[in-house]
Amino acid sequence: MRTENRFNAYRIMWVLVFFDLPTETKTERKAASQFRKKLIDDGFTMFQFSIYLRHCPSRENAKVHTKRVKRSLPKHGKVCILEITDKQFGNMELFHGIKEVDMPQPSQQLQLF
Repeated sequence: MRTENRFNAYRIMWVLVFFDLPTETKTERKAASQFRKKLIDDGFTMFQFSIYLRHCPSRENAKVHTKRVKRSLPKHGKVCILEITDKQFGNMELFHGIKEVDMPQPSQQLQLF
């Protein structure tokens, strides 16, 4: 496999996790907190309060992280997992108020063979 094919905008993936979890009781708050912690421990970063994302070097790697999220789903609440290409992610328009801002750059990740 040639290097230029390995890292292109259609092979690199992003995994987004959207969730709406109940937090009315102490037990629910603890479950929501544990879910967020597991996302962070797996390399996800907060995009918005209930949206976390992770940069993945390939579709196969994205599937691994999607499976990990599924294994840590809380008992109650709603969770959505979306896998998109780097090209699709790059087409996102991001606004703070009415001012458009640049998309955050992914952190550098090493791929070991």
